Order: sequence, then structure tokens, then C-alpha cells
Amino acid sequence: MSKSLPYSMRDVTYDNAKFRQRSIFQIISQALLTSSFRRDRFRCSTGKLLALLMISGLTYLMLTHESRIVSTPDGLVKGTASNLRKLWRKPPRLPPSEFGSSILDPDKLNSISEWVSRQEKVKEAFVHAWSGYEKFAFGFDELKPLSQKGVDGLGGLGATVVDALDTAMIMGLDDIALAAGSWIEKNLAKRISEKGQVNLFETTIRVLGGLLSAYHLSMAKQGGELGSSRTLNGSQPDVYLETAKDLADRLLSAFTSSPTAIPYSDVVLRDHSSHPAPAGLSSTAEVSTLQLEFNYLSAISGDPKYTTEAMKVLEHFRTLPKVQGLVPIYISPYTGEFSGDNIRLGSRGDSYYEYLIKVWLQLGGNQNNHSKYLHEMFEEAMRGVKDRLVRKSIPKGLVFVGELPYGADGAFSPKMDHLVCFLPGTLALGATKGIKKKKAMEENLLTFEDLDNLNLAEDLAHTCFEMYAVTATGLAPEIAYFHVEGPSEEGFDGGNKSSEYMNDIIIKPLDRHNLLRPETVESLFVLHRITENPKYREWGWQIFQAFEKYTKVENGGYTSLEDITVVPPRRRDKMETFYLGETLKYLYLLFGDDNILPLDKFVFNTEAHPLPIHPSTKEE
Repeated sequence: MSKSLPYSMRDVTYDNAKFRQRSIFQIISQALLTSSFRRDRFRCSTGKLLALLMISGLTYLMLTHESRIVSTPDGLVKGTASNLRKLWRKPPRLPPSEFGSSILDPDKLNSISEWVSRQEKVKEAFVHAWSGYEKFAFGFDELKPLSQKGVDGLGGLGATVVDALDTAMIMGLDDIALAAGSWIEKNLAKRISEKGQVNLFETTIRVLGGLLSAYHLSMAKQGGELGSSRTLNGSQPDVYLETAKDLADRLLSAFTSSPTAIPYSDVVLRDHSSHPAPAGLSSTAEVSTLQLEFNYLSAISGDPKYTTEAMKVLEHFRTLPKVQGLVPIYISPYTGEFSGDNIRLGSRGDSYYEYLIKVWLQLGGNQNNHSKYLHEMFEEAMRGVKDRLVRKSIPKGLVFVGELPYGADGAFSPKMDHLVCFLPGTLALGATKGIKKKKAMEENLLTFEDLDNLNLAEDLAHTCFEMYAVTATGLAPEIAYFHVEGPSEEGFDGGNKSSEYMNDIIIKPLDRHNLLRPETVESLFVLHRITENPKYREWGWQIFQAFEKYTKVENGGYTSLEDITVVPPRRRDKMETFYLGETLKYLYLLFGDDNILPLDKFVFNTEAHPLPIHPSTKEE
């Protein structure tokens, strides 16, 4: 098959007129002009002409002649002409209501009630997850829910507390927000000053991002972005800002110590020092996924040093050679050059592409400003994805994104990490810039390339969902392979024998674990916001039910799974911070009001912490 898929061909015949109100006269006129009447260059047979005259005459008589009056049993009178005129009049406009037109539609009202109920179920799940953490691991980075204890695997900064805080704020769980905020106020600054080595990337996206999001949400006014009239409880906003500045000042050593624009991967917090990873290389995704956080910190602190250092990385990437916008997954902080040939959108590559479009949006999304190069890099990379990495499986034709482990000239691998499921949401966001698809099309804002990317996003989202549905538990593996040629590998299916795609998706024994990851539900959230297609909510609900059934731990918390292809699944003893910070947050937003944290006013960092497109970072 060809390397690229002709997505945009579906929209070549797109006609914006279908979204505009047209009168009866315009409809008849267009029908006549698009018939054989037009094709024959206005030539007309005598029969056609007589028929046209007869129709015109009848229409004139019906509209102008006094019609016969008919009495009705209730004493009212009706006339054919008057009734016809009523049909021609537009119906009166109804006053707006809280739910729009659905106020008159019982089915839609029931649907709204159903999703409110399901959103409450997600909130209950968050409370259950937090209860386990609070009982057994409060102050530790992560909970081990089966052994009921905490563990520090992310530097000992209480990562779950900070990661979960803005989720609690968004859900209106003021008691949890107060507990988390109080812990941060009393403990985090001291820990930052005393702790040793942390990873620059993980600390930035989880802890710095969480603090900055909490800062903004704690400043939210009544009736603001959270769509409520309540005042958020918790620490004062300045606590979050000052703690974020202290942490960022220490993280900056990764940038300033490096001989190039590429920062070192690890930082020793207590002495403001940094060093490269043991192999000497930095991950491409990690060094290019710091900018949203540092940019926003500069915007609210008034100190440009944070954005200056972080943006140097992307400005340097701009100068490096690429393969149709695609880049290897390792880069050297010593030389500033890529290392190796491995190209993928999974681990160590994923969020580089995500931040290209999100940072551009954060900086105003203006094609004429200084960040225009980010949008150009994103579009080039997406063309490269479609040309070199997108394939269809056999026998059922699932669209997936593979890898080039040996570079552009090497063999293609039909391997797709669950991490790649960030891409549908990122493609959709890049296509419409966060506004509804319907509005974007009505205003002629979408290019054919945008439509192409949006169609690819929807196809990939379907594949990501089927990675869940194909398994016995209804939960996705960490990695899937896709059947593209030759006989299917026996014994490596997902365990759901009734799945239509059982022979398309291959799950190898070492890849069958599930870490409660958020990428698929993130994309479902973004696609539902943009397309308004209810199937994305339904898919999200199925995924949530599977999490509830197989990962919930009775005494509190949720656990990762060892093997999702068998029931009951073997369980791992770990609840990742991102289950509270990302997965449950995206599910809650998916089932909720579209006006909460709208995508044209907020960007979510790669850990799902919403940061506003701030006026001071926006070029007017």
C-alpha cells in the first residue's frame, strides 16, 4: 500500500453553503442550476418549458388568490392560502435556555442527566483514589495500594499531592484541595531545599506544572473558568507561586550548566547543581516538554529568565536536520545534536510533537508572531507522520502509527505505544486551534490539511479505543503491535474473542501491563470538545467502567495491572500519580460542561495541568 493515506480526499467536495441558511427560492434556483438544465447550457425542450410555466402559474395562484374559507367544529376558520403563508414564515425564535434547544427535548434532557451522573461517578473514583493515598502514603510520591504504603520514586516531593491538587479544585472537592494545599504550604518548600536528585522533565510537568495550575485556579473568580459560584479553598495563591519560583530557580541549573541549549536531564535540588543522565544523552521529548510551564512562570512572575532558557531549546531544534519534521528520540547536551536514528512518537519522542503546537497556542497562535516557526515545525512533522509512519492493519484496516527504529532508511516496525494515543487529541487541537469543528467550518477557518489531520485524529482515536476493547479486561496494553503482512501470530491476541479486531492487534507477553495511563481518554476529551460527537463520551465511559471493575482496590486507591489479557488480571502494586492528575481529570471533563476550561483559552501541559493562554504572553 502507499505510504500515506488520502484522508483529505473525503473533504474535497466540502461545501460551506450547507452550513448557511438558504431560502426556498435559493434552493429551487440551485437545484435548477445544478441539473441537466445547467449542463445543457440553458437549452430546454418544449415539454420542460411548459412544465416550468405550469408550476410557476400554480405557485402564483396559491400565493395570491383568495382561498376558500373552511369552518371548523371549534368555530375557528382556516384558509389554504393563509396556512401556506404561515408555512413560509420562519418560526419565532425561542428564548435561550440553560441547555439550549435540549430544554424541549426529553431525550436530550435525560442524556444531560445521565452524563452528570457519570461525571459524579468519576468524582467518587477520585475520592476513593485519594482516600487510599491519604490513609497509607500521604506525603510520599506514590501509593502502593496492595501493600498499603507509600514510596518515593520521583524525588520525594509529594508528587501525588501536587499532581492531584488541581483535579480536586476542578471537581469542587474543597476538603481534598484544602488538605493538599495545607501540606504544600507546610512541607514542600522545605523538601525542595533538602532533597537530592530529581529528573528535570518529571519534576517540571508534575510538580512545577501542578503548582502553576493551582496558582491560576486559586485565583479564579466566582463564576469563572470552573463554571461555579464558589470560592476555592486551599492555600493562598502566593504560596503556590513562591514555591514554584523556588523550584524553578533550582531546575534552571540544568539549562545553565549545559554547554549547549540542550539541558542536562537531572538536577540536585539542594545545591542547585545538575548533570547528564548516566549514558550522557537527554531524551528528545523531555528537553522539549518544559516550555509551557516555564513560559507561564515568566508571565506571572514578571521574570523573563525562565522562558528565555526554556525557549532556547525549541529555537535550537529549529536549526537541526530532520526527516520530514520527524526527529530521533535522543539528543546530546554536549554537542546539541541528535544521537541515533530511532524515530517514534511513543516514549522519549511523544511530547516533543505535542508541545510544538501547544507552545505556539500559548504564545498567541499568531501566524505573524515570533513563534510562527513552531506551527510550521508541527505541520511539517504531521506530514512526515502521515507519509512515513501511518499504516493500516489487516484484515480489518485499523489506522495506526508505527516506528522507524533504524531511521528513515530502515525497516518499518508496526509497534505503537499507548503513549502514542496522545496524538489524536494533538492533531485535533492543531486543526481547529481548540474551537468547535462546526464553528471552524462555518467561518472557513480550516484548510484541507486541517481537515486531513482531523480525519486522521478520528481514525487514530478509534484504533486507540480498540486497543482497550480487544482485551479481556477492556483495558489497553502498554504496547501493541499491528498485523500488517503474513500470518497472524497465534496466542498474542488481547483475550476478547468477540472483538472484530482480534486478528489486527498483537499483544506480546512483556507488553500486557496497564499503568492507568491517560493518553486515550485525553484524546477522547479533546475530540469530544471539538467534534461534539457523543461516541467519544461512550468510549470514555466504557474505559472508566473497566478501570472501576479491575483496578479499584477495596481499602482505597487503584492499582496498575500486570496482564490485561486475562480475567481476573494479575495486579501490580502501584498507583501512578497521573491517575489522579490526568486520567480521572480528563474523564471528568469529558463528561462535563464544555464551558469548563475551554480549549481556546487553556492549554493542558503533558501532565494535564491547565495553564491559561495568558494575556501577557499573547501578541496582540
